Amino acid sequence: MTIQTSNKQGNLVNGEWIKSEETFLVENKYTHEPFAHVAKANKQLIDKAVTSAYDTFQNVKLTATDRHHILIRSAELFKERKDEIAMIICREAGKTINDAKAEVDRGIQTFIASAEEAKQISGQGLPIHGQPGNDEKMAFSIRVPVGVICAITPFNFPFNLTAHKVAPAIAAGNTIVLKPAERTPVTAIKIAEIMLKAGLPSGYINVVNGFGKETGPMLLKDKRIAMFTFTGSPNVGREIKNNSGIRKVTLELGSNSPNIIHHDTLDLKRAVQLVISRGYSNSGQACISVQRIYVHRSIYHEVIEEATKLAESFTVGNPELETTNIGPMISIDEAERAENWVKEALEEGAHIATGGQREGALFYPTILTNVTENMKVMCEEVFAPVISIVPYDEIDEVFKRVNDSRFGLQAGLFTSNFHIAMKAAQKLEFGGVNINDVSTFRADILPYGGIKDSGIGKEGPRSAIEEMTNEKVITMHL
Repeated sequence: MTIQTSNKQGNLVNGEWIKSEETFLVENKYTHEPFAHVAKANKQLIDKAVTSAYDTFQNVKLTATDRHHILIRSAELFKERKDEIAMIICREAGKTINDAKAEVDRGIQTFIASAEEAKQISGQGLPIHGQPGNDEKMAFSIRVPVGVICAITPFNFPFNLTAHKVAPAIAAGNTIVLKPAERTPVTAIKIAEIMLKAGLPSGYINVVNGFGKETGPMLLKDKRIAMFTFTGSPNVGREIKNNSGIRKVTLELGSNSPNIIHHDTLDLKRAVQLVISRGYSNSGQACISVQRIYVHRSIYHEVIEEATKLAESFTVGNPELETTNIGPMISIDEAERAENWVKEALEEGAHIATGGQREGALFYPTILTNVTENMKVMCEEVFAPVISIVPYDEIDEVFKRVNDSRFGLQAGLFTSNFHIAMKAAQKLEFGGVNINDVSTFRADILPYGGIKDSGIGKEGPRSAIEEMTNEKVITMHL
């Protein structure tokens, strides 16, 4: 497929695509050939983008039905151009073409769900008359948009995670300044282009491109921005929180997701298939990728054997081929980092059951055993196709080991014991606990977010809209 990507992609300000002399290169993550040249936004252009969003919010209002129609029309256009968008994701993110198509499908559903929520935003009736002295009063609340939202999106799901910020923001009546990841900006540019074609007025979405360490401080200093929503590393998330003052923030950060396979799981083969395949999806580059697998000692060797066979069956290579299961990591530097973490673990006593090889940005699916909790591959976010499998004896013991982490996004547990499942729901310190499924399961309409260093706030269209609106209380003396 030929992708119509011009030599230079611009920044979007008030409906106009602005190209500048200074650009940065976006490469094809598999071939490492140039994919696009993207104009960098300087301080003046970022100021214009925020001005556009602020003035539009003040002066151009869309009704709930307007917002619903625009989001639905956007979803229809995305569906028509699914193959084109998927190939862009495949080339600029290195995601396999099958996974890229699946991501576009998910993003379309996120837009549709957000469109439906646009029609249901409401406050609540408040029983003020229940307090003595307020018999002649009534009270209710309404939800109103916060204003200008700065959305900063990651490289690993450039379509769906952008959809999770942009669609709810529009549904709630806000305007947006979108800063996509510098490694995958073309997908975000395409989203904005299509939304304009769907009827979104100029100024409702503005796109500024550049490197986070340069553009981030400029955006954080602009007090006209009412809220920041960010998906990325804990270090950057902490910087945003520390410098955003009392403005709203939603932070979706990292994790080292644990998954527990208890001896009583009814379908052991399914459990192993899920934890292994989801651990390597998108080359392990997802916040909720399976990273730590805790297996009851009585089935440990059986799981290792089955997991190794599965890992060795995956095809690694060109992501544009439908037969490929695992494509390149986002960069050679990141693949080298993963390789070094594995080497460090081996020096500290870990064993390799399979994998460990690297070819450029390609990193082969790796299983480590004999690991300890203080190794980087266990206690940090590996963000690579590297899985560690650890035995345990008692369920209470493994719950403590799982919780002994600075992260708390999602966890998975496989068991047929209802009491153990309910204990996990109570005891596991995570934003989400998936029973008889992996940590990577996410239904896009559900609340999603972590605790501890995994972030604050919730995404999912309904939850995001609550974050992106303020509740205003109205009282009336009758």
